Amino acid sequence: MSTLLYDLSVPTFLQTVRAIKGFLDRAAIHCAETSIDPDSFVNARLFDDMAPFHFQIEAAWHHSVWGVEALKTGVFAPPALVGPVPFADLQAMIGKAEAALEAFTPDEVNGWAGKDLDLQIGPRMLAFTSETFILSFSLPNFHFHAVTAYDILRSRGVPLGKRDYEGRLRTRSA
Repeated sequence: MSTLLYDLSVPTFLQTVRAIKGFLDRAAIHCAETSIDPDSFVNARLFDDMAPFHFQIEAAWHHSVWGVEALKTGVFAPPALVGPVPFADLQAMIGKAEAALEAFTPDEVNGWAGKDLDLQIGPRMLAFTSETFILSFSLPNFHFHAVTAYDILRSRGVPLGKRDYEGRLRTRSA
């Protein structure tokens, strides 16, 4: 049995988007219990030359939702970055990502399989198919930003573990 484009993309993004939602909720609880302002995470970075927490959340949103939208349109065109916003707005952003991903149906996404998708990054033109775009560009970028957001929270004392990042695994029924 072959794996369909929908199965490669939407459920995979949803699993981690929901995990992000969960670890953002855990961070908010941790802040309430320890009298830390959750907005103190917004500009936190792992290293000075890395993008801050708010960018990681926003990039995860873009690579998931607009990664799938790119399959439809043939163009990866996320909205402009909004920049630093309150922690609660980052939580809402991930909620919107979950809702947008849930709105895609298997039939519509599978109908976009095999399409050409060209991506201009500066002077480079990258020629993809729908499948190679998801597998070699959108998913790797999405997971990089999701795990970086997780790592920033961990480095700031939020009690998270590997299962918080994994989210709900999609196991077969026994």
